[in-house]
Amino acid sequence: MAVPDNQAKSIDSTDFLTILASQGVEFLLSGKGKVPLSSCGGKTICLFFSANWCRPCKSFTPQLVQLYDTLIARGKELEIVFISFDHDKTGFEEHFKCMPWLAVPFDVTFHKELRNRYQVDRIPSLIPLASDGVLVEEDLIGLIEDYGADAFPFTRQRRDELKALDDSKRQGGKLEELLAREGRDYVLSRDYSKITVSELAGKTIGLYFGAHWCPPCRAFTAQLIEVYNELKTTTDQCFEIVLVSTDRDHKEFDLNLSSMPWLAIPYEDRTRQDLCRIFKIKGIPALVLIGPHGKTINTNGKDMISLYGAKAFPFTESRIDEIEASLKKEGDALPQLVKDAKHEHELKLDMAKAYQCDSCKKPGRFWTFSCDLCNYDLHPSCVEGVDHPSL
Repeated sequence: MAVPDNQAKSIDSTDFLTILASQGVEFLLSGKGKVPLSSCGGKTICLFFSANWCRPCKSFTPQLVQLYDTLIARGKELEIVFISFDHDKTGFEEHFKCMPWLAVPFDVTFHKELRNRYQVDRIPSLIPLASDGVLVEEDLIGLIEDYGADAFPFTRQRRDELKALDDSKRQGGKLEELLAREGRDYVLSRDYSKITVSELAGKTIGLYFGAHWCPPCRAFTAQLIEVYNELKTTTDQCFEIVLVSTDRDHKEFDLNLSSMPWLAIPYEDRTRQDLCRIFKIKGIPALVLIGPHGKTINTNGKDMISLYGAKAFPFTESRIDEIEASLKKEGDALPQLVKDAKHEHELKLDMAKAYQCDSCKKPGRFWTFSCDLCNYDLHPSCVEGVDHPSL
């Protein structure tokens, strides 16, 4: 998305209204007609620079509408004023008809002057006006995409409060604060039964960030299901996974969840986006592991599962150290090279995340005797009475 580099500006809302009046603008436009400039008095004003021809603008505008409606419903004194980048009045009117806020009457020359005055060179751009000038120093579009209506009143103090809250949730200790929100204290099972978040207390939780449209996610899901089912039968129900969907629509989410044996954050719930932000998820699939104490123990669970499978439970650093020490001991006890009667070439001891034994046809993990020439793998237990040359 093209977004502006909005630096903090000491922009007074009164100054803006004075500028309009000085240019002969006597009223602002609403969906119902004309309103006097005085209707903005005493409110937090945000200038929204946008255009009907701009795809990122049309994508962001519904998010801004939702924020605006939410804040108005909460009784906040907020007004947004649309200033157009459109080339003609038809484009302006087409864009404005989907907006519940106000607009400066269309005038290409005056709108250009306003863009220059507020140093706007990219859209969409949202600039808050405040009498104290203590504004956010970063992109307000990004702040709203991250936090929605909670970003209000768009000050540095509010931004810092939100980031501190994210840090607190990421460090963990309170599962309810992480997975639940006001009005929802549950997650969903694959049949859409409601499981209260409190029922997950004391368990090791995997937050699985993935989507059905993503081929790597579908491949990892199959691997994760295998691990999940194994742990469900061996850990006395002390492990659970919660899907944090990044699917594109509810239909994809339904399809995704139906293929999984675990739980999910409801698709319509903003907590999905919040968790992606809190754990700084940059790509999928991703797996964040939360310990039974409610604190984050690993943010790279995907690699841990891929390397060690169910052996990695309970996914602590000490457990990984134990696995690696055990594997080293096992490897030290095996020859580096073997010559097996079932294969014409010499086989080298190797480590593999997963493979299929070409002798017994069963899956294998970790140590294998492999042939670099013909992609042949052999379980150490499948080696038959042969010479064991050393390096």
